[in-house]
Amino acid sequence: MSATIFAPSTDASGSPHSHSRELARRVRIHVLRMTSRAGASHIGSAFSSADILAVLYGHVLRGRPTDSRWPARDRFVLSKGHAGSALYAVLAECGFFAVERLETFYQDGSELCGHVSHQGIPGVEVSTGSLGHGLSIASGMAFAAHLGSSSHRVFTLLSDGECDEGSTWEPALFASHHCLDNLVAIIDFNKIQSLAPVTDILTLEPLASKWTSFGWTVRDVDGHDHGALARVLGAVPFEKGKPSCLIAHTVKGKGVAFMEDTVLWHYRAARGEEFDRALAELETTE
Repeated sequence: MSATIFAPSTDASGSPHSHSRELARRVRIHVLRMTSRAGASHIGSAFSSADILAVLYGHVLRGRPTDSRWPARDRFVLSKGHAGSALYAVLAECGFFAVERLETFYQDGSELCGHVSHQGIPGVEVSTGSLGHGLSIASGMAFAAHLGSSSHRVFTLLSDGECDEGSTWEPALFASHHCLDNLVAIIDFNKIQSLAPVTDILTLEPLASKWTSFGWTVRDVDGHDHGALARVLGAVPFEKGKPSCLIAHTVKGKGVAFMEDTVLWHYRAARGEEFDRALAELETTE
């Protein structure tokens, strides 16, 4: 299959991952501006997933930004749809739509809803935000591809909080039963959900063992290490005949020191002095 990676795998310096690191930095700056302008939530969740999205769109997913419905494209489902600002930002940076459109995020009448929407947004496969649904949708897409002997892959990014829900584990059983090795579930394991640490709400560990017991092949990775992410995602399926699960260990609010690893920035928008401090830190990050 002729494949086009959305963003180049190297830049002028020849570094294989400097482009995706710069893409992630730009995504975080966009997210900061978008959420501040709109008074919107979930900057911490968007920041924790920015590196994963940058590597997916910079090194892994096959598609054509100028033909977002290309039949042979890989599919991506953002199950943690509350981090939609990060997905919109990476799509704009990769040429699916004009970057200037990000300024309409969460504004009255805008198609860029706070929770990700596919309506009128090139590159978004499906609207999400009701947690626990993304893996079911992605499993259905992967099963359809399997039945149709199509070679595209399906990737979905879940929150750790979604793993509390039974609606996540039903498609986990379905995918292994049907040997969907074209399906990849990535868990943004930032260990904070909504109002408290995951361990205070519903302990997930041993998380890898749970997915293994459901018939998946599992890998763990530092979710902010672009080289490690590219290597492991470039090796899917991890095992022929089995769906792949990647547990990406991340930090909520990654990229801005005073936002990192704190519940506060699940709902808070940065404004005034907080915005200025956050922007200054992101703009000087290499």
